[in-house]
Amino acid sequence: MRLASIAGIAAQIGYKRRPGRYGGKPAVVADNTFDRQFEVDAPDRVWVTDITYIRTHKGWSYLAVVIDLFSRRVVGWSMQSQMTTELAL
Repeated sequence: MRLASIAGIAAQIGYKRRPGRYGGKPAVVADNTFDRQFEVDAPDRVWVTDITYIRTHKGWSYLAVVIDLFSRRVVGWSMQSQMTTELAL
């Protein structure tokens, strides 16, 4: 802590929200076809994806990861500066 204060370094707590409208159209939700049955009996039959947001000094980056439910291994990933349909595809 002492060296950080000498160097003028401090932790950033939270992020300032820019004034504006935060809303819009509701998201389209896909049907739950798995019914929370995530046990798969063969590889490459069921893949799932998730998108996460990463804050950087230049703005937000979006990371999409595709995972095979049988092996729980990453099949592929994509990272872009905009969250578009192509990110998950």
